[in-house]
Amino acid sequence: MNSHDVYQHISEKMTSMSKSHKRIATYILENMNTVPFFTVAKLAKKVGVSEATVVRFASFLGYAGYPELQQYMQNAVKQQLTTTERLKMSSQVYEGREQGIYEIFKDDMENLQSTMEKLDVDAFYSAVNRIKKAANIYISANRSATSLGVFLHYYLRIIQGNTELVESLDNISEQLYELNDKDVVIGISFSRYSVSTINTISFAKEQGATTVVITDNLLSPLIQYADITLTASSQMPTFIDSFTAPLSLINALIVHVGKERMHEVEARLEKMENIWEQLDIFRD
Repeated sequence: MNSHDVYQHISEKMTSMSKSHKRIATYILENMNTVPFFTVAKLAKKVGVSEATVVRFASFLGYAGYPELQQYMQNAVKQQLTTTERLKMSSQVYEGREQGIYEIFKDDMENLQSTMEKLDVDAFYSAVNRIKKAANIYISANRSATSLGVFLHYYLRIIQGNTELVESLDNISEQLYELNDKDVVIGISFSRYSVSTINTISFAKEQGATTVVITDNLLSPLIQYADITLTASSQMPTFIDSFTAPLSLINALIVHVGKERMHEVEARLEKMENIWEQLDIFRD
């Protein structure tokens, strides 16, 4: 089942649903742009059923649970909505003046919790080891994800020095023309996925480099080109992407790469501190 079928699937199942399940299905189909970003509790409250009923509804449809159903709905909606439509949607989801602020914080906390629960620890350490041993590291991150790429690039440059940020598809031929199996290419992209990042990771895969992908879920189009996949939840029903959890994941990645190269990092930092002091970079 792919993400585009989820609403059709719900519609087709309605004839065999219980009354409470039909109420949920009807509400979802009438509010397809907002429901994918509701928690179990919020959807249950809106429909007037118990949280357990919402969970059973997802199971009835054949999903492992509500989070899986939600993931399919979100993927379908995010691919269809324009930035303007997502802006309008945020006013419908974050209701109330003060409460709307706290709901954004809560959504970020839920993104962190979801990312922690779904973390593939083996994949994480595999990424750390590949980055540590790489001859060269290239980072592809575009549009809003550029901020994550710049952050990762800054610290990997301090730790290892052999890191470049691939700023656009136009620069691929110059930056990646010597790419080989000793190199690592990291692609960072979240829905709506950047074609430039997808193409960069695809090219890197063809050249035999190790590809590490940081994305939102296993429905991401980058997955098919990834040797190592790390996912971080970025759910937020508004025109911006929530990068709280992805940034936390990148923080963890940087810290563990640094731990693996402790002696080299100490030597590099001592030299940099001397340069920073000489150039009067920081104000004491």
